[in-house]
Amino acid sequence: MTNNRGVAYMGPGHTEVQEIPYPTFELMDGPGVNPANVGRALPHAAILKVVTTNICGSDQHMVRGRTTAPEGLILGHEITGEVVECGPGVEFIKEGDLCSVPFNIACGRCRNCKEGKTGICLNVNPDRPGSAYGYVDMGGWVGGQAEYVLVPYADWNLLKFPDKDRAMEKILDLTMLSDIFPTGFHGAVSAGVGVGSTVYVAGAGPVGLAAAASAQLLGAAVVVVGDLNEERLAQARSFGCETVDVSKGDVGDQLEQLLGVPEVDCGVDAVGFEARGHGSEAATEHPAAVLNSLMEITRAGGGLGIPGLYVTGDPGGVDEAAQVGSLSLRLGLGWAKSHYFVTGQCPVMKYHRGLMMAILNDKVQIAKAVNATKVSLDEAPQAYQEFDAGVAKKYVIDPHGMVA
Repeated sequence: MTNNRGVAYMGPGHTEVQEIPYPTFELMDGPGVNPANVGRALPHAAILKVVTTNICGSDQHMVRGRTTAPEGLILGHEITGEVVECGPGVEFIKEGDLCSVPFNIACGRCRNCKEGKTGICLNVNPDRPGSAYGYVDMGGWVGGQAEYVLVPYADWNLLKFPDKDRAMEKILDLTMLSDIFPTGFHGAVSAGVGVGSTVYVAGAGPVGLAAAASAQLLGAAVVVVGDLNEERLAQARSFGCETVDVSKGDVGDQLEQLLGVPEVDCGVDAVGFEARGHGSEAATEHPAAVLNSLMEITRAGGGLGIPGLYVTGDPGGVDEAAQVGSLSLRLGLGWAKSHYFVTGQCPVMKYHRGLMMAILNDKVQIAKAVNATKVSLDEAPQAYQEFDAGVAKKYVIDPHGMVA
C-alpha cells in the first residue's frame, strides 16, 4: 500500500508531520471523527494525490488553540489534486483528472445542496449542517495537508480543470479556488459590490486580500483595506487598494480623508472572532470590533458580507460570552441603517467554475494578490509559525514537488 503523511494539530501552537493511513473507501475512526460517521461506506469517493494544499487562517484559529479541535486532527481544507483511484460509484470523474476540491463537503442530494447551499449540506456532518476537510466539529473528514486525500461524492464535489498542462502553469492561482478566492468573492458579492462601489474590507490576511481582488473584479471604484499589520497593508497596496491602519484612529475619519465621506457602500468582514480593537484599543482583543465598525462606516441601506469565521466554541475567548460565540453587537445601529448581513461558509461551488475561467483567461492574478508562497510538506510547521506571526504570505504546500 502507498504511504501517506499529513500535518497534524498537536496542541496549541504545535503542528507536526506524521505518518497517516492511506485513504480507503470507508471513513475510519480517528481524531475528531463523529462516531455516527465511523464506518461510513464511500463508493462515490475518489482518492487524490495532492498537488497543492494551502494553509488557511481558519486552520490557524485551531492551531492557536482557539477552538475545541482535538489533538491529532489532520489539518487542511484547501486542496487541489490528481485523481489516482475512483470508487465503484464514481461515473464521470476519471483517474488522471486534475481537480479543485471545494472545502465544503456536500452530498449533492439534500435540499440545501439542490438549492446551491453547499456550505450547509444536511447529510455529511451528523452534528449540524455543513462540513469541511480537517476541521473541528465538521464530521471528521480527514484533512488534505497530506500526500493523499479522500474526496466523497467525487462526481459532485470535484471541479475538473479542462486542460491539465495549462492548469499546472497557473496552479498557484488555481489552488486558491478551493477556498479563499471563492470565499473572498462571496464576501464581496454578499456585500453588494458592483460597478462603481466603494468598498471597505476589514482584514488584510489572505481572505481579505482575496475579497479586495474580487471587489476589483466586480468593478468597484475604490477598495479600501484595513488592518493593523503594515506588511499586509503593503501587500494590499501592491495591487491597487487604498489602506487604513486601524491602530491609528477612527476608521470613518481615515475613510473621509481618502474618499471625502466617512462611509462606504459595502463592507466585508475578513477578520472574524479574533478581532482586535481599533485606535487605542488595538492591542487587545474585542471580538465584535470589526462588525460594529462596519455598521458605523457602511452607508444606510448597504450590505455587510461576513466571510470571517465566527465559532460556537472558543476556549480562549475574552469572557464567558465570547467563549460560546456571543458578541456585544450594536444590532440597533445596523437595524436603524437598514443593513443586511450575509454570514456562514461560502458555497464554493456557486462561484468556482467562473473564477477558474477568470484565472485561465488572465482576468485576475489571485496568487500575486495574496503573495502565494510555496513550501514543502516538511516545511509546513514552520510556515504555520510564520503565518501566525503575521507575514504577508499565503502558504501553498507542495507535498510531491510538482509545482514549478
